[in-house]
Amino acid sequence: MQRGTDMATAAFEELVEDFEFLEDWEDRYRHVIEQGKAMDALDPALCVPATKVDGCASQVWLHAEMKNGKLHFDGASDAMIVSGLIAVLRLLYNGLTPAEVLKVDARAEMGRLGLNDHLSAQRSNGLRAMIERVQQTAAQA
Repeated sequence: MQRGTDMATAAFEELVEDFEFLEDWEDRYRHVIEQGKAMDALDPALCVPATKVDGCASQVWLHAEMKNGKLHFDGASDAMIVSGLIAVLRLLYNGLTPAEVLKVDARAEMGRLGLNDHLSAQRSNGLRAMIERVQQTAAQA
């Protein structure tokens, strides 16, 4: 598996490369939204209080599971850009061991996409809450 600056998955590295070809933030924003639209829908039965992420302005659910010692999670949101951010986080984390997840500097990785500079304060707080949920899941695994 190819590694980036902070344990990024090969799939995340591909996203970084895609972003390098997108000239302006509006194109990047649309690309994030398209990533969310391309995700499989989360089973509505998994949209329960236990999977709900607090701290997000929109409704967000993250469902994580371990498969062969590796973390895999899916998610859903009622906001298109947040669904896209879930898709980006899936690219960043899915397929890593819990120990690898805890080593990822998610803020630095998101910075490689320019996300830190272009999200509203509410979206940044929500993204931080989602990252914290993934890290808590990894720490408990």
